[in-house]
Amino acid sequence: MDKDIKQLKVSAIKNGTVIDHIPAKNLFKVINILGLNRIDNQITFGTNLESKQLGIKAIVKISDKFFVDDEINRIALAAPQAKLNIIRNYKVEEKKKVIVPDEFTGIVKCVNPKCITNNDLVKPKFRVISKKDVSLKCHYCEKITDQEHMVFI
Repeated sequence: MDKDIKQLKVSAIKNGTVIDHIPAKNLFKVINILGLNRIDNQITFGTNLESKQLGIKAIVKISDKFFVDDEINRIALAAPQAKLNIIRNYKVEEKKKVIVPDEFTGIVKCVNPKCITNNDLVKPKFRVISKKDVSLKCHYCEKITDQEHMVFI
């Protein structure tokens, strides 16, 4: 091998999930909202990788972890163009695009400090008004929250 060429190899995972096409700026948001910092599974991530679709992207590989719908909804809110690759026996068994739901409850806080959800024991509920650059409308106070201002519960 030419000594001027450097190569980084990341081991393949036997079983688990690869989250691809995460906007690079949202990588740590995805890690935090999924609680990946609190699990013992092997996790590999890369950021500021070239992407034809996004310009630059991030990717996360999690061994022995398969996401349920609520977790996939969380990914969709932070990275609506993300794709999940389900890996079994070192092979991609299934590819899925995350889909931003039309509405959801209990994932994001309302940004309005006067909203009932921030002052009583009422779960926040939102209707999605834009799926591309995710924007949400609070069911209770009708305040609109964009992706930059979302606070995940």
